[in-house]
Amino acid sequence: MIKLSNFPIKTLKTRPQISDNISTSILLQAWFIRQTMAGVYNYTTLGLKVLRNIENIVREEMDNYWSSEILMSWLSPMDIWEKTWRADIDEYFKVPTYGDKNYRLNPTHEEIVTPLMTEFINSYKDSWASVYQIQTKYRNEKRAKSWLLRGREFIMKDAYSFHITDEEFVEYYEWMKKVYMKIFERLELLDDTYITLADGWVFTEKYSHEFQVVLPIGEDEIYICDSCWTSHNKEVVDLENWFECTKCKNKDHRIEKASEVWNIFPLETKFTKPFWMKMLDANNKEQDVIMGCYGIGVSRLMWVIAEYNMKDKWIAWPESVAPADYYIIVIWEENIEKAEDFAKKLESKWKTVILDDRMWKKVGFGQKAGDCELFWIPRRIVISPKTLEQWGFEFTKRWEKSEIVNF
Repeated sequence: MIKLSNFPIKTLKTRPQISDNISTSILLQAWFIRQTMAGVYNYTTLGLKVLRNIENIVREEMDNYWSSEILMSWLSPMDIWEKTWRADIDEYFKVPTYGDKNYRLNPTHEEIVTPLMTEFINSYKDSWASVYQIQTKYRNEKRAKSWLLRGREFIMKDAYSFHITDEEFVEYYEWMKKVYMKIFERLELLDDTYITLADGWVFTEKYSHEFQVVLPIGEDEIYICDSCWTSHNKEVVDLENWFECTKCKNKDHRIEKASEVWNIFPLETKFTKPFWMKMLDANNKEQDVIMGCYGIGVSRLMWVIAEYNMKDKWIAWPESVAPADYYIIVIWEENIEKAEDFAKKLESKWKTVILDDRMWKKVGFGQKAGDCELFWIPRRIVISPKTLEQWGFEFTKRWEKSEIVNF
C-alpha cells in the first residue's frame, strides 16, 4: 500500500500554467509527472502506476496473441544502420565514443531485431514468429512539446512478425488490428478510435495503418468517409481534386482532429534482405522473409487517455488504469491501525490501496477528499469515530451514493 504519511510527493493547490493544455497541467498539479526538458518527463509514483497499468493491458493482449516478450538493447553500433541506409537520419540520436566511432540510441528496433531473430527463424515452420518489447525510445524530435504527446524520450511497445508468404502476413496483420482494438476497448477509447489509412513511407507501396483517437486538440486531421466510415490520414488524400474514399469512392466525408497513438506497417523485405534472413519452404528452397512492425506509444497513450477523460478539475481515469483501486481516509490517529489492517485485507484480494493517514493539522478531511478526487481513485473509504460507532466505514464508489458498510 501507499501510505501518504511518509509519501514524499505532495499535490499542488493550483494548476501550474507551464503547459499549453489543461490535462498536462492537471497531471502536474497531481504530481503524476515532472518535466526535465521539452519532450522529456519524469514519472512520479502515481504517474508510474498509471503508466504500468497501461503497459500491463498492452502486455496481456500481446501475450494472448502468442507474441513473445523480449528486451533489446538501447545502444547499437552504426554499421547495422548503414546496412539499411538509415545511418544518417537527423532525427536519430548518435552517441560519440572513444576514437572515431559512433553508437546509436535506438529510436526503433528493426535493425536490432532482424539479425537477432535470424538465428532462430530458419524454415516455414518458424513462420508467424512474433516478438515484442516495451522500452524507452529516443528521437531527436524537432517539434518536441511541453507535454507527453511528442517527446524526445518516450516509452513504446514495438512488435515484429516474420512470415514466409504474403498470405500468412496479411492474415497476421489483420488479426493484429483486432488485438489493438481490444486494447483500445480495455482503455475505454474504442468509441472514438479509427483505423486510419496512412502512407507506407519507404517501407512499402501498400498503406500502413494508424490508430487515431478523435481529440479536439489532436495534432492530426483524419478524413472519414460518410458512407463506409473508412478513415484516411491527410497525407493519402488528394486535396487538389477533392476527397474520394479509397474503399467505396464516395466523396462525402467529415474531417476530425485526432491524435495518433499506434501504427502498424507492412515492412515486406526492407530489413530482412540486408541481413540475409531466409526461410526454407516446404520444398527446402530458400525464400525471403516478409516482416511486419506493430507499434504502440505507451507514454503517449497516457496523455491521450488523460485528455480524452479530462473534466473541469480532474482526469477521470478509466478504472483499468487508475493509480489505485481504493483510497482510505483515516480520521483520528487511534484509527490508523484499524485502517492498516483493512488495507491489508484488501491487498490480500489483489486490490491496490492508497492509505491517507496524514494527521498533522494542515491536512484535514477536505484536503484528503480533494486529493482522492484529484488522483481519481474509483472507490473511497472513510474510517472515522462516527463510522466506527456504526461498526463500519463509509464507502463511496465513483458516481454512486455513499453508504455505511460493516467490517
